[in-house]
Amino acid sequence: MSARIIDGKAIAASIRQEMTSEVAQLKENGIVPGLAVVIIGDDPASKVYVGQKEKGCAQIGIYSEKHDLPGDTSEEELLDLIDKLNKDDKINGILVQLPLPKQIDEKRVLYAIDSAKDVDGFHPENIGKMVIGEDTFLPCTPHGIMVLLEHSGIDLKGKEAVVVGRSNIVGKPILLMLLSKSATVTICHSKTVDLNFHTARADVLIAAVGIPEMIKGDMVKDGVVVIDVGVNRLESGKLVGDVEFESVSKKASAITPVPGGVGPMTITMLLKNTIKAAKKQSLTK
Repeated sequence: MSARIIDGKAIAASIRQEMTSEVAQLKENGIVPGLAVVIIGDDPASKVYVGQKEKGCAQIGIYSEKHDLPGDTSEEELLDLIDKLNKDDKINGILVQLPLPKQIDEKRVLYAIDSAKDVDGFHPENIGKMVIGEDTFLPCTPHGIMVLLEHSGIDLKGKEAVVVGRSNIVGKPILLMLLSKSATVTICHSKTVDLNFHTARADVLIAAVGIPEMIKGDMVKDGVVVIDVGVNRLESGKLVGDVEFESVSKKASAITPVPGGVGPMTITMLLKNTIKAAKKQSLTK
């Protein structure tokens, strides 16, 4: 068996084309979606992600601001900036790039963002709405995974879905999203006994642990659909996922590559949330 490649780059490009038309239409009605991205310090990966977000905004016509703060910025200084952005009518969405320096309490910062501008989907109010199935801003990476599955024609109803990783950013929210599509979901983590038993049962496997090539071909069954969320750089400089692509792709029916799978979808869902926020906020003005 040779797996079909789920091309996140192509799917994201198609969605962005639709969003470009939507933004143009909003502008004709006097609504200009605006995103503020806050980055603190000089983390190279964060710099790359923020650059991709700026490029994405420019591509589809979203107004964007970058607030580039030094690594020794205090928590109070950051909270003051967030307060200003919460009150700024030009800004519909606020994203604070993680990780934050050790002197800043990440939870306090995320809670300070107005839930109506929380386009990352991490505010507890939005997480709570997701849990009970209300319309809200969904966290971008798991939302992107669900859109990839939908665009690839993967029917989740009644399927055994196994998630490896329980982070607040991917593992926990994707569990809820898979449940909402009537999948039967198992979530695995570092304390799971006999991980191979669970992964071998999966009709759909989501790997989100941050360990290079942890999932091997002998851990999955024939015909599995594999979504690889991991992005890991080896000493050689090569980028790999949490899945050993060569061995797993021989058994999978469909698989995302790294890079070019989940990554482009994460930023696309951020842009989608920003447009959604602009439309919602326009109704309350």
